[in-house]
Amino acid sequence: MPEERQSLLEFPCAFPIKIMGRSEDGFAQAVLDMVLRHAPDFDAATMEMRASKAGRYLGLTCTINAISREQLDLLYRELSAHPLVKLVL
Repeated sequence: MPEERQSLLEFPCAFPIKIMGRSEDGFAQAVLDMVLRHAPDFDAATMEMRASKAGRYLGLTCTINAISREQLDLLYRELSAHPLVKLVL
């Protein structure tokens, strides 16, 4: 593996992903569907949700059992490309 691609993470590990989007119908379900596609063992009941002060945005935190850098990269790409998602950390 080239040095620039090496990860500081040791897999498997618990890895929190924070997703922010407009508070719209279907946003949380769309995020859950994408997370489950890449981490089928994710427990939907553990997804944390926080509305912004004005209620226009919703922040979601999904802590997955990450098994590889490739898995995380693919999940980040799919989440970032979704039209309802504004930010992924």
